[in-house]
Amino acid sequence: MAVIIKEVVTKKELKQFIEFPFSLYQNHPCWIPPLLMDEYETLRADKNPAFEYCRAKYWLAFKDGKLAGRIAGIISQRYIEKWGNQYARFGWVDFIDDAEVVKALFANVEKWAREQGMAGIHGPLGFTDMDHEGMLVDGFNELGTLAAIYNHPYYPKQLEMLGYAKDVDWVEFEVKVPDQIPEKADRIAKIVMQKTGVKVLEARKAKDLLPYAHEMFEVLNAAFAPIYAFVPLNEKQIAMYIKQYFSFILPDYTKILLDSNNKVAGFVIGMPSLSKALQKSKGRLFPFGFIHILRAISKKNKQIDLYLGAIRPDLQGRGADALLMTEMCRSAMKNGVVSAETNIELEENVKVQSHWKYFESRQHKRRRCYIKKW
Repeated sequence: MAVIIKEVVTKKELKQFIEFPFSLYQNHPCWIPPLLMDEYETLRADKNPAFEYCRAKYWLAFKDGKLAGRIAGIISQRYIEKWGNQYARFGWVDFIDDAEVVKALFANVEKWAREQGMAGIHGPLGFTDMDHEGMLVDGFNELGTLAAIYNHPYYPKQLEMLGYAKDVDWVEFEVKVPDQIPEKADRIAKIVMQKTGVKVLEARKAKDLLPYAHEMFEVLNAAFAPIYAFVPLNEKQIAMYIKQYFSFILPDYTKILLDSNNKVAGFVIGMPSLSKALQKSKGRLFPFGFIHILRAISKKNKQIDLYLGAIRPDLQGRGADALLMTEMCRSAMKNGVVSAETNIELEENVKVQSHWKYFESRQHKRRRCYIKKW
């Protein structure tokens, strides 16, 4: 039977779109369910401020009467204006191992992109850098994280058969927490504070971090400006992310650098790993999923995930990032954490990756942004 492609137009179809991976990866030991409430917030035009400058369509693929795949097509006008590339994006892409299904999904999103005047398409990417990006191409036997995409090994093979090629790669590391701060890292941290005049914010409660939240996103916008495909977050997006996440972050794993004027100079945000908790909760907070989440964010959790970090451009290359990681390491040691997941770093970002040489670490995952031009 031929593959049938159907555009998502109803709430019921959006529910099918969001929940398809839950059946595709049912009981898979490495796949981490997304938080369903976050998926709805991101994909609905009436909820996500990114739709002020993005347009998007979603499609479902059916074969033999069964749901067999999904894909989103996104056009970010701000990306086009900033980078000068007439590229659409694809994201939220999942499919069974069937070349006919994959071909039909991508033919459909490519046709839409051409009709919109695009010269190519790349992905997986989301509306912003805060969304999932990159298709896993190495590390299929490693446990996933909330911040990154997991996919079956056949995904990249199917894309490459359609003419998609590597645009950029991201790499990920598992870093072991040492018994004590490496001497060189500790020495560098002290020198940085002396030479730059920065200090680490002493925060005991989440509400101590909130006054600096907006500045943190301003630093992120400035620091990420030259990074692949990045588009600055607007005021509504910043407000949304502060509301969504700043009530959950923990002072132990949120390190903020302040300059001599008490302005944010840099930050890094980590959290106890939610991977196992999300598997147990199946992506749902209610009625009982929140219990698994609360247990996961306790100090008994021996793994942490590093989610987001940025250094103000005027302090980049001066060791401020090393200071942040040293302070994060101190908190991890205090709480008995044994390892940290770095999540994605562009493979060319050698400055960030140079931190891990002071610790026992392994590069255990790689993910790719594919591109196809016409």
